[in-house]
Amino acid sequence: MSKIADEKVLVLDFGSQYAQLIARRVRQQHVYCEIVRHDLTAERIRELAPMGLILSGGPSSVYQEGAPKCDPGIFDLGLPVLGICYGMQLACEAMGGEVENTPAREYGRAQCRITRPDRLFADLPEQTQVWMSHGDRVSRVSEDFLPLAATDSCPFAAVKHRRVPVYGLQFHPEVTHTPLGTRILGNFLQSICRCSRTWKLGDFARETIEAVRQRVGSGRVICGLSGGVDSSVVAALLAQAIGEQLSCILVDNGLLRKGETESVIGEFTNHFQTDLHVIHAEAKFLDALAGVIDPQEKRRRIGHAFIECFSEEAARIKGARFLAQGTLYPDVIESGGSIDGPAATIKLHHNVGGLPKDLDFELIEPLRDLFKDEVRSLGLQLGLPEDIVWRHPFPGPGLAVRCLGEVTRERLAKLREADALVVEEIKAAGLYRKTAQSFAVLLPVQSVGVMGDARTYEDVVAVRSIDTEDFMTADWSQLPHELLGRIATRMINEVPGVNRVVYDISSKPPATIEWE
Repeated sequence: MSKIADEKVLVLDFGSQYAQLIARRVRQQHVYCEIVRHDLTAERIRELAPMGLILSGGPSSVYQEGAPKCDPGIFDLGLPVLGICYGMQLACEAMGGEVENTPAREYGRAQCRITRPDRLFADLPEQTQVWMSHGDRVSRVSEDFLPLAATDSCPFAAVKHRRVPVYGLQFHPEVTHTPLGTRILGNFLQSICRCSRTWKLGDFARETIEAVRQRVGSGRVICGLSGGVDSSVVAALLAQAIGEQLSCILVDNGLLRKGETESVIGEFTNHFQTDLHVIHAEAKFLDALAGVIDPQEKRRRIGHAFIECFSEEAARIKGARFLAQGTLYPDVIESGGSIDGPAATIKLHHNVGGLPKDLDFELIEPLRDLFKDEVRSLGLQLGLPEDIVWRHPFPGPGLAVRCLGEVTRERLAKLREADALVVEEIKAAGLYRKTAQSFAVLLPVQSVGVMGDARTYEDVVAVRSIDTEDFMTADWSQLPHELLGRIATRMINEVPGVNRVVYDISSKPPATIEWE
């Protein structure tokens, strides 16, 4: 675990879909927060010296065999603890209470009545809307607990321990559907954890720049550029830290968006005036992907090919010892790349999942503790132009994970045109900044159609557009029907080999943003 803040709060993750959202909400309160394994020992937590602990929700029932549990010793550390949903049930059970399956499950909005004044609910009205998502509930608490709030079907919507600073919430304060949830979390952090709430991105930037200078010394750093926000912010941060000791490498892997290579070359020769090396490696990547349809295998092969290209080019750059990458905190968490972080791997990220063990470079990942929206804010602070900072995210493996099925030069060309068309229409409608990510996906299926008097059997393209603040959860964009109609009409008329367009109306969760 990195040390980038004097004060921090830890989220013990029990498999919650909202664990990263909890951490993001805490950071919005200017308190640094990291997600850790649910089974960290009390001794390890003492070593990490947090100001408080948050026990996340989770899909399990605490009374089931094999359900994830925490070290009960954490409740003896004297640290403030806030259990949310499953986390509350776990804390109450560990301290003498009982949990049962409720006959009246609560999923959705509920009215919560505060029945006992407490610091946790300071400046809240007696009744407030909350978001419930549970099939179990605490049916009995020990005499050591006091009930603080209730709903019509949940008598223990919030509780606190009489002697130690252990609190529980059956509802989710981290989601936007609990309008005053941010205030509840703020009360926990300030009044109960006694956090000073002084952590700022500007401090992070200064400390990271100094840390990079100290670590690099007189060495040279290679930074991989993709044209995306993450690598651009890394390059800007390193440029401020080490100046001419930075060499940027753009791997033209044949998996970039339309015009991306030319755009990156222009931005990083004119704006940044960096030592930019361009590797034309389309054939190498396509050979590595030939016949591969499994998305995880695609990521592995792309990661290995990426590092091989870097190794070859680095041999031509005198003094290159370090490799900088735009790995973000969600990449680390979802890849199982943190020692103390959650063990479950949702996906392999090309930065953290595809690196060979005999890597010749020392890895520098200056953004690995930040969420996407924090990276954008940092980019603006570093002086990056807004068109770079607000560019829609693009996956590290590029169009390979939007080209479902086998990746070929012909299918990529079709997808590239379709994707450019979607972005062009979204921008023309004035919705590019209002949507978080919009793109096309080429499906590995064909459908029957009619063009003119001829029967066709051609490809299907899915259009994906999502709205989100943090990319941990996302809703599908409710684009105007007229816009969707223009996209579909142009796609079928202008992209050869496409005769059907569908719109993805899945939210995250349960779906992910990318299809692979």
